[in-house]
Amino acid sequence: MTHTVLVTGVSRHIGARVASVLAADPEIGRVIGVDTAPPPSLSSDGGVPLGRTEFVRVDPRGPDIAKVISAADVDTVVHMSLVSAPPRSGGRALMKEQNVIGTMQLLGACQRSATVRRLVVRSTTAVYGSSPRDPAVFTEDAEPAEPPAHGYAKDACEVEGYVRGFTRRRRDVTVTTLRFANFMGPGVDSPLTRYFTQPVLPTALGFDPRLQFVHEDDAVEVLRRTATEDHPGTFNVAGDGVLLLSQCARRAGLVTVPVPSSAFQLMGELARGAGLVDFSPEQLRLMRHGRVVDTTALAAALGRRPAFSTATAFDDFLRARDIAGGLPAALMDLLTRAVAR
Repeated sequence: MTHTVLVTGVSRHIGARVASVLAADPEIGRVIGVDTAPPPSLSSDGGVPLGRTEFVRVDPRGPDIAKVISAADVDTVVHMSLVSAPPRSGGRALMKEQNVIGTMQLLGACQRSATVRRLVVRSTTAVYGSSPRDPAVFTEDAEPAEPPAHGYAKDACEVEGYVRGFTRRRRDVTVTTLRFANFMGPGVDSPLTRYFTQPVLPTALGFDPRLQFVHEDDAVEVLRRTATEDHPGTFNVAGDGVLLLSQCARRAGLVTVPVPSSAFQLMGELARGAGLVDFSPEQLRLMRHGRVVDTTALAAALGRRPAFSTATAFDDFLRARDIAGGLPAALMDLLTRAVAR
């Protein structure tokens, strides 16, 4: 029986949903959610109801996480607090501290704990990078042709390295690393979903990348299963099938504006600086070269396929969003300047 589960990153949508579903499980005695800020459900912003989840405000970069684990006799940790985009205040430096230093503090606390027996870590398929020399499909043991050199993807590579070190030191702990494709669904707010809410999509001329998504419902179910069952190892998590970027645009009824790669990158940097859409360097590469992963290992471990394919996950996202309307003047101005150069 899983007695006490600690979930990090509960102020964000997927983390809150994971805490909520675990709190609803009568076989789990106690669920503790930690983050640097209260979840929206505990503030005036609404959000995912957390049920009987106990919230504790903790800075992941500090030593307090160890006190929480020790005081509550935590036996299962679900690490969901990796940040995929720089916060508005603090920028990239704070993002790296939260992702890497925060994970190091958490792993240190788990290593010193006498009660922790299971650790689930959210990672990302971005660790494989995006390159024209990539294999058609990445399996979990594949090496990237061009390892990520910056941003969220680089942070995730470092985090996975520290997790492997922890696994070697604490062989009595079941460690599961989940490499998620881009989350998609009605409640997901990410750089990629914000990209698809633009009524006109800038694309890189000459490229039509293959994309994979994982529906938020499937992501939560995988996290629930691995938090309550022993499934050691590293697993890719994505919906079946792929969509080309052009197919995504057609399904959404959006017009694409192909621009030269250099202008596409420049436009991404301008849009990011203006706070319109977060075109991070790794997302710009994804929008050129795409990425596809194999998910048979996870299906074999859990004995189930995802309920949503990549296509139906994207369709569910579209149904929940109103993406009609004119192109924002600020983005049109950036696009015009980028193409002109």
